[in-house]
Amino acid sequence: MEPPLPAALLLLPLLLVPLALLARRRRGRRTPPLRLLVVAGSGGHTTEILRLLSCLSESYSPRHYIFADSDKMSEAKIRSFEQKRAETFSNSQFTLHHIPRSREVRQSWTSSVVTTLYSILYSLPLTYKLKPDLILCNGPGTCVPVCISALLLGLLGIKRAIIVYVESICRVETLSLSGKILYYFSDYFIVQWPDLKEKYPKSVYLGRIV
Repeated sequence: MEPPLPAALLLLPLLLVPLALLARRRRGRRTPPLRLLVVAGSGGHTTEILRLLSCLSESYSPRHYIFADSDKMSEAKIRSFEQKRAETFSNSQFTLHHIPRSREVRQSWTSSVVTTLYSILYSLPLTYKLKPDLILCNGPGTCVPVCISALLLGLLGIKRAIIVYVESICRVETLSLSGKILYYFSDYFIVQWPDLKEKYPKSVYLGRIV
């Protein structure tokens, strides 16, 4: 297995796109920080997403984290990460937000539709309130209602957010369920294995980044 390349080196060109677009819209004025919404998830999802965030400057601020209301582990990891980040960036800003989990492990597909719809309805006013410029996610089920809410706000002309989806390193040959859904709606869909790039031509293959 090839060693992971620095995430900053690989993701920076993609993550600079929203900053460039924002600067173009507000030419002649000082470009404000870019509001970043990060969707965290249980298991290794939060660990991977925090590794990606460690390469970002304070231009991505404030950072708004969203995770399932039952996910206490992610909350603890995020608080620890931000505490360490504050030692480097004195003006570091972040917020934490919970939404109902869209789907539990081994939950039936029928009931999953109901809980996902409920999660979308819960996410919509929250996404409207935060109005992110960029959404970064990597596969937890929580990212589906959040991204759908952002897409709805864009369709309504309220706020257009750029969605960057990074598929988990664990996904070697097939996409996660979240990936299969958001592959068609994300602005940038990043995979970490060449087999996935062959199966999903829209994706961007950057090698192993986490």
